[in-house]
Amino acid sequence: MKKVFEKPKSLGDKHFSYCPGCTHGIIHRLIAETLDELDVRERTVGVSPVGCSVFAYEFFNFDMIGAAHGRAPAVATGIKRSHPECIVFTYQGDGDLAAIGTAEIVHAATRGEKITVIFVNNAIYGMTGGQMAPTTLLNQKTDTTPYGRSAEANGYPIRVCELLSTLEGTYFAQRVSVHNPANVVKAKQAIRKAFTNQVEGKDFNIVEILSTCPSCWGISPLKALDWLSENMIPYYPLGVYKDKDAKKEEVAAAS
Repeated sequence: MKKVFEKPKSLGDKHFSYCPGCTHGIIHRLIAETLDELDVRERTVGVSPVGCSVFAYEFFNFDMIGAAHGRAPAVATGIKRSHPECIVFTYQGDGDLAAIGTAEIVHAATRGEKITVIFVNNAIYGMTGGQMAPTTLLNQKTDTTPYGRSAEANGYPIRVCELLSTLEGTYFAQRVSVHNPANVVKAKQAIRKAFTNQVEGKDFNIVEILSTCPSCWGISPLKALDWLSENMIPYYPLGVYKDKDAKKEEVAAAS
């Protein structure tokens, strides 16, 4: 009998321990499938910092390195520059990448570091109990904004893809979601594009993935999927924010 579906070799045997309804597991599988398909597992190194992302080393079946909070891009830079043959990626949450790690990610992008960044945006600090994150939406209630996030008191949510797409060193930036099957397929395509670019020696690549956190949002897993669609996507529109390959194609077509 022909086997048509199996666990990727880039995933280990340990069962995911994420909360029910959390979509980290979906994202892990998409990464693992991509690395298998590109046949780069044996030379891949992942970097996971603080937050729910720190558990990634338990589930992937390749080398993983832990980083201090927010410092994953710096660690990934060191690995990639000392071992350019490796495929290096960071797996970061919004509290990590867009708060304490803002400077790290901005400067890695502007230097055009040849790494891939998987940025999981669930609009809240998940691991530490549900505090407001830089990506928390206006009026969204969290442990530290019990009456909802206020622009006057807390500022506005950061749109990471839009920010990094303005930097010359960024080669590819796309925002996707995994809240339904159609968008899971699109997320897989974006992840594959970002890793393929690195295999081809291209500069900084980031895929921002809108994700759910039912536990800290205080709603059921099914309602969390709807909440993401109804609240996060309007503020964080899905799409490609930068793709230098597309620009090259436009120039070629016009010439």
